[in-house]
Amino acid sequence: MKKFIFVVLASGALAIDGAKGAEPAASPAAPSPAASAAEVEALRQQVQSLTELVQTLQKQVKEQQAASEKNNSNPPALPQNPEPETAAGPSPSPAASAPPLFPTTDNAVVTSAVNANGTLFPTTDASVTTVSSSETGSSLTQPITLTGGGNKNYMNISFDGLFALAASSERHLDRLEVGDHDPQQRGFNARNAEIAIDGAVDPYFEGFANIVLKLDNNNATQIELEEAFLQTTSLPYGLQVKGGQFFDAFGRINPTHPHTWEFADSPLVNGRLLGPDGLRGVGAQIAWTVPVPWYSQVIFAVQNGRGGTAYSFRNPGDGGLFYSRMTIDREASALRDLVFVPRVENSFNLSDTQTVLVGASGAFGSNDTGPNTHTQIYGADLLYKWKSPRAEGGFPFVKWQTEAMYRRFEAGRGLDDAFPVAETFRDWGMYSQVLWGFKKGWVAGVRGDYLHMAPSLFTDDDMRQTRSRISVNLTWYPTEFSKLRLQYNHDFLEENAFLASRDVDSVFFQFEFILGAHGAHKF
Repeated sequence: MKKFIFVVLASGALAIDGAKGAEPAASPAAPSPAASAAEVEALRQQVQSLTELVQTLQKQVKEQQAASEKNNSNPPALPQNPEPETAAGPSPSPAASAPPLFPTTDNAVVTSAVNANGTLFPTTDASVTTVSSSETGSSLTQPITLTGGGNKNYMNISFDGLFALAASSERHLDRLEVGDHDPQQRGFNARNAEIAIDGAVDPYFEGFANIVLKLDNNNATQIELEEAFLQTTSLPYGLQVKGGQFFDAFGRINPTHPHTWEFADSPLVNGRLLGPDGLRGVGAQIAWTVPVPWYSQVIFAVQNGRGGTAYSFRNPGDGGLFYSRMTIDREASALRDLVFVPRVENSFNLSDTQTVLVGASGAFGSNDTGPNTHTQIYGADLLYKWKSPRAEGGFPFVKWQTEAMYRRFEAGRGLDDAFPVAETFRDWGMYSQVLWGFKKGWVAGVRGDYLHMAPSLFTDDDMRQTRSRISVNLTWYPTEFSKLRLQYNHDFLEENAFLASRDVDSVFFQFEFILGAHGAHKF
């Protein structure tokens, strides 16, 4: 634009100068000497003024071209302080006050990518893979945050995608596997894509939410609000209260999300006694950390205990049937219709490298197979972990975890007493698993499961088949944000009055990625 103005003004100056030179010859009758001298002097002053203006514009164009070439060869970093600086001296010239140019080439954009702390974001594969989770600033391990004034984090957001490729001798894998997030069919499975949100609500509360998307066997998307609860942060006497939708603190596996599991599927006892979605619901919980030299905590929760996530309680079942009985689907009319979940756990350090945690849990409430039927579930768990005194990144380690459960389920006669008999099922089961982190990023595991379902001459339900399983796997964590796992299962299903015995072999290849940092899970 300035070049264009320069050409126009130069052309005007030449035209005026030409008019000046041609003026005496063009006038057949020369004016008076005084008039001619005044006009010539005025024209001379105009030409001199225009010439000076053109020279000034020429100088500014050259300075702008030099500044542009310098910025392209060495692009500026984005400004770190959004507040402009106030100059103490006089206003600079137009060329000096021109704002720095934003990068307009690929190289300029890459080399000027600066985060809020003034350090460069990683832009190569090598720099991305070498970023440490302990670093701050541009580390990709930090959560995606929405911030307010003073850099206070209001909310962290992350996404976890968990997928599996399955092969099995069982055609109906969804009837063999006991967890809703387990592989459900031969081929590819997408059973857990989780959006996790957490953050400080105010000085007194923090909030958590987990929204899960999953694909069924027809590739239709299902969405569930897995958890969403408010939790106190500053109560005295070691107390903490939370309320909302949450997993119950029953045992070791139930309170956790699938991406933290050490195996590709849920243990048999968890899926059949607590339910395929785990024991969770809307309610409130209070926890007390006991003031003793070791870690000791007492937890008590109360929830509605209704629906599929309260599997052994007020669960209407599939199509209104549970254990072959038509359910009554009753409303809560008394405290006994709610579910009460107590837990106590204690942890001890046997040495600087060895830790033991023991816990006991319970769940008590009504079920929907009759107007006065109840369910009681008891659980005990043990965790032992050894970590080398020369551990690097937590490796090597050995972890042994065991859970056992017992359930007393009063099965009534169902709606309108339509079922011929009432029964009381005393079911129990357990699993035990050992994990060996033999090298940084590499973990080998073995797990044994056993589930005993009380026999019945009346209840024809494949969910009540006694069975056992042996599983072995190998997991590789390239980083804390990705996981590859190969697992083999062998299932033994025992014969009962309605079902034949059979063996099933299955192989799973599980892969996972995480965007953003997931909050730490309880030890």
